[in-house]
Amino acid sequence: MHKIMIIRHAEKHQHGAHDRGVTEDGRPAHHELTVRGWQRAAALVNFFVPHGAVPKDSPIQTPRSIFASNATRESPSLRAIHTVGPLAEQLGIPVNHHYAEEEEAALAAAVATAVSPVLIAWHHGHIVHLAREIAGPHIGCPAQWPDDRFDVVWILEHHGEHGGGWRFSQFAQCLLPGDRPDML
Repeated sequence: MHKIMIIRHAEKHQHGAHDRGVTEDGRPAHHELTVRGWQRAAALVNFFVPHGAVPKDSPIQTPRSIFASNATRESPSLRAIHTVGPLAEQLGIPVNHHYAEEEEAALAAAVATAVSPVLIAWHHGHIVHLAREIAGPHIGCPAQWPDDRFDVVWILEHHGEHGGGWRFSQFAQCLLPGDRPDML
């Protein structure tokens, strides 16, 4: 089985909101995570590497490969890389950030050969396209990722040719106050 877990990068400032992005050392930065985003990035460590028994029926597994969208001149955001940075550091594995927005097909090809389970942190406007590049146009994921949701994991599982191909599911993170248990 090949498992791919996709998350949106952690919280960023919302238009008109007072919560602004900050660097890891607290300096204001437009293309960075907010304080809540840094808190989510830290909380994801225990979410993906739990201290204690993981329920056998949990769809969440500790990733063995991690990908994050790279910053570009057009989209200089480091949010995706910083969202999974603490987890990658804890696991001692690198974050592959060789792919950026608009390179979902190339990322899908790389993910297909990556060691499973795979975790991808991406920008929400491109997650649907990414999921369909990986699993095909009929995967059954929602048509869009809402602007206000940072607290869901999409899970794509491939059970081989005889296992029915790709399956889609979602899982609520429920890590921070205000996270919602409902799905997208």
